[in-house]
Amino acid sequence: MHTLLLTIVLAPLLASLIAGLFGTFIGRVISHCVTIAGVGLSLALSALVLSRMMTAGEPTFEETLYTWMVTDGIHFEVGFLVDHLTALMMVVVTFVSLMVHIYTIGYMHEDEGYSRFFSYISLFTFAMLMLVMSNNFLQLFFGWEAVGVVSYLLIGFWFTRPSAIFANMKAFLVNRVGDFGFVLGIASLVYYTGSLSYSDAFHAAPMIVTHTITPWAGTSWNAMTFTCICLFIGAMGKSAQVPLHVWLPDSMEGPTPISALIHAATMVTAGIFMVARMSPLFELSPTARTFVLVIGATTALFMGFLGIIANDIKRVVAYSTLSQLGYMTVALGVSAYSVAIFHLMTHAFFKALLFLAAGSVIIGMHHEQDMRKMGGLRRYMPITYWTSLIGALALIGFPGFAGFYSKDSIIEAVHAALEKGTVAGAGYAYFCVVAGVFITAFYTFRMIFMTFHGEERMDHHTQEHLHESPAVVWVPLVLLAIPSIFIGGLTMGPLLFGDYFGQAIHVNEANNVVAELGAEWKGPWAFILAGFTSAPFYLAASGVVTAWALYLKWPAIPSAVALRLAPIYRLLENKYFFDWFNENVIALGSRVLGRGFWRVGDQFLIDGALVNGSARSVGVLGTLLRQIQSGLLYHYAFAMIIGLSALLGYLLWHA
Repeated sequence: MHTLLLTIVLAPLLASLIAGLFGTFIGRVISHCVTIAGVGLSLALSALVLSRMMTAGEPTFEETLYTWMVTDGIHFEVGFLVDHLTALMMVVVTFVSLMVHIYTIGYMHEDEGYSRFFSYISLFTFAMLMLVMSNNFLQLFFGWEAVGVVSYLLIGFWFTRPSAIFANMKAFLVNRVGDFGFVLGIASLVYYTGSLSYSDAFHAAPMIVTHTITPWAGTSWNAMTFTCICLFIGAMGKSAQVPLHVWLPDSMEGPTPISALIHAATMVTAGIFMVARMSPLFELSPTARTFVLVIGATTALFMGFLGIIANDIKRVVAYSTLSQLGYMTVALGVSAYSVAIFHLMTHAFFKALLFLAAGSVIIGMHHEQDMRKMGGLRRYMPITYWTSLIGALALIGFPGFAGFYSKDSIIEAVHAALEKGTVAGAGYAYFCVVAGVFITAFYTFRMIFMTFHGEERMDHHTQEHLHESPAVVWVPLVLLAIPSIFIGGLTMGPLLFGDYFGQAIHVNEANNVVAELGAEWKGPWAFILAGFTSAPFYLAASGVVTAWALYLKWPAIPSAVALRLAPIYRLLENKYFFDWFNENVIALGSRVLGRGFWRVGDQFLIDGALVNGSARSVGVLGTLLRQIQSGLLYHYAFAMIIGLSALLGYLLWHA
């Protein structure tokens, strides 16, 4: 097992180094073959690990591989913790990554940085595997920061574009805000446990609850609440929760394959995974779970609204990612950790499918991304159309598709939490996730109708050259479409109501809303039949019909509504003014504060008073002393006599 797990992690890293360092010499074909082989090997071995755990009862593997250093009794180690949660994440990450690698051959074939791109995405896979397989906070933080660094490189991959440089810097800075909270949370655990190990933190959790902490004068927090909120602030940055969500839509400046990888299987899912892994801690802090629940619900609903007015096809899918991450966070807040991971898994497949399908459309449209210049593409790109439709139906939770099982489970879990009163804020969260169903269906099928249906709005040259993407592009779409349909029904029973996760996820019995759902579980077919009679189904259907009416039947209405509701439209168009606030209050205020510190602290105090001031003082003193240096011996003898007399007088006075 030791060698097997090392191979899973190191194969993408080795492939990345080969493509990155020697890509110029080995050529484009060998570069993509090496990286695809590395990720493919990781997928095969990850599937083997998952299979062993599910069928052969392979026990949880936890082992320290390497001790980096020991200081003050704290061990800084590299090690693996592979249980059912880890094994599932490993398969999801490597499968989606492999599809993205294959798709990239077609999407990036004309790009000068071809080998460099393959090196980056393979390195991304390595970083995410290190994160999910870690058994301690040091390695978790390494993977956490590594995915951030590689995302910076990938979002700004086209570094000659100012917009790409702005976007990757924005992602980097926003994530530093979240990471500050994350580091505080880890530091708090180390303070109370004297260890970086997960197991030590979980074992000491009941003790931590008994302590209080004073973050600032006059306040007293429960130590566990403080720790969990700090950890979740880190998740807010990585998993793009309000108000640290602002970087994710701008990440669309990177090539489409990396948009799929970031949004589906790496980086943004890291925060969801981390909170699920830390369930033994979060279960001991109702306040922290309420904080998680309210933030997730707000993100789920209000980020969905932004998808309604977006015209860039990739940004529509990006806003859907923000909203779906909010749904996962809501599940975490009501202690339905297994449901959050279940939705993470199903979402990874259909979101990767939607992003790669959007990329296929962009290829066909000669890199045009504005949906207002598309229309009628289903005639020219049938495979892209049907796979996009499958992804859209999974996203809106149409009964029978993968997203239906996971999204409806989240809604039911929140409803159960509301009835049981297990966490404050469940009523607000329930309203948000139910209303979000209509919003999701509306903006998703607005995208489908504007892109693939209706009149053809592209220019004549583009229309003449429109055709289906090459096989290397559409084959991954088909392979992702299959689990987007079937994976939910096949895995819902064991993941949610069986004992699949075992000890990997801990839920207090009083908070176990998933058990409430399990009492009514009668199999996937019964769940589908019940879905056709549920409120979410009718809300989703209403969203689809509304999108059809406004963008196919009466396309003049949206413009008229936007004029009548100009203040609301302006609010959405400016993304609730988060960017304005960050740029004109946070960033500008920081610059003003920095300039003030520079003038007062650097120029006046350091340069003026300390450095130049001390030099001037010495000069003035030297000038004064120079006046008494006459060079005449009797002057010096007279001064010595005066000094000696003064000294003797002082001594006699005190005697």
